[in-house]
Amino acid sequence: MATTTQAVPAAQDDRKRTTPRAERRRGVNQAGRQRHAGWLTYTILIIFGIGSIFPLVFSIIAASHTNARLLEEDPPFWFGGRLFDNLETAWDDANMVKAMTNTMFVAGTITFSTVLFATLAGFAFAKLRFRAKNFLMLLVIGTMMVPPQLTVVPLFMAIAELEWTDHLQAVILPMMVSAFGVFFMRQYLIQALPTELIEAARVDGANSLRVVWHVVFPAARPAMAVLGMLTFVMAWNEFFWPIIALTQQNPTVQVALTNLGRGYIPDQGVIMAGALLGTLPLLIAFVLFGKQIVGGIMHGALKG
Repeated sequence: MATTTQAVPAAQDDRKRTTPRAERRRGVNQAGRQRHAGWLTYTILIIFGIGSIFPLVFSIIAASHTNARLLEEDPPFWFGGRLFDNLETAWDDANMVKAMTNTMFVAGTITFSTVLFATLAGFAFAKLRFRAKNFLMLLVIGTMMVPPQLTVVPLFMAIAELEWTDHLQAVILPMMVSAFGVFFMRQYLIQALPTELIEAARVDGANSLRVVWHVVFPAARPAMAVLGMLTFVMAWNEFFWPIIALTQQNPTVQVALTNLGRGYIPDQGVIMAGALLGTLPLLIAFVLFGKQIVGGIMHGALKG
C-alpha cells in the first residue's frame, strides 16, 4: 500500500511537470498554423468587390452601345458592338491627344512638387525646433477647412493679371503643395523617423541637405509613395479649377470631356467612352505600380 501511495503522487508530479511543457508545445503548434478565413468573410469580400467593379464594367457596357439603345426603357446589361467606334469618336472629338499630354504633365508636376515640399515641410514640423511651430501648423491645418470655391475669384484675378489664362502654369502653381500632404508627412515622420538617427547623422558631420537626402527621404519613402498616388489621382481628376482657367484649345482630360456632352441630344455612348479613356491611364498606373505602393505601405506599417 505504501508503495502504491507513493507512486500516485509521483505520477501526479510528473503530470504537473509535463503538462505546462505540453501546453507550450501545443501553443507553438497552434501559433504556427495559418488561419483561414471563413465563408462569411469571402462572401462579404465578393459582395464588396462586385459593388466596386460594377461602375467600371457598366461604363464599358454603356460605351459599347448606341445612344438609341441607351435611351430605351430597359438599360443594357451586356456588351454591344460599338465600343471601338465610340472610343474613336470620343478620341477625335475631345482632342484627347493634347488633353492626355497636358494632364500627364500637370499631374506629374503637381505630384512631384507636392511630395517634395510636403516631405520637407513635414520633416521641419516633426523634428526641427523653431519659433511658432505649433501656431504655423495650426494655420496649415486651418487652410484645409476653407472651401476652394472661396478662393476662385481672387485666384482668377491673379492669373488674369499675370496673363496666364489658358496656360498650364495657371493650373499647376496653385496646387504645387497641399496642407493635407504637409500634415500627412508630419504625422508619419513623427513616428517613423527617430530623433537619435538625425542627431547621429549630424555628429558624423552631415549638413541639413545630406540629412534630408540620406536620412529623411529613405525613412519617408513609404509615405511619399502613398501621398504621390493620392496626389496624382486628385490632380488627374481635378475639374473645378481647370474648367475656369483653361479652354478647349489647351485642355486637360476633364475639361476636354465636357466637349462631348454638348448638343441637343448628347450621345451617352460617346460620353461614356470618353470617361473610359480618361480613367484608363489611372488603371494602367495602378496595375503597374500597385504592388510597389502596397508594399511600401506594409513596409511602413511593419517599421512603425
